[in-house]
Amino acid sequence: MKIKNSMEDFVFSKINAILAEYGDVCKCEKCRTDIALLALNHLPPHYVCSDKGDTLTRLNLYQPENEVDMIREIAKAVEIVSVNPHHS
Repeated sequence: MKIKNSMEDFVFSKINAILAEYGDVCKCEKCRTDIALLALNHLPPHYVCSDKGDTLTRLNLYQPENEVDMIREIAKAVEIVSVNPHHS
């Protein structure tokens, strides 16, 4: 297994649900990626290199305090990207 940041999967999986709460925010792939990158830069990485490590990390990330942190950072990122989208 390659080195992987398990936090990435969680952030990307939560973006859709959070964006559904914002009716007037762009939901294009570029904006979704910008939101994920901004949120990930403010969340601690959780690197793994084995399936066992990934499983243990995922169990930890499902803890309510970790989910609250992810949701908070994604919501902040949505606010920032919605004001300053990087569309061409």
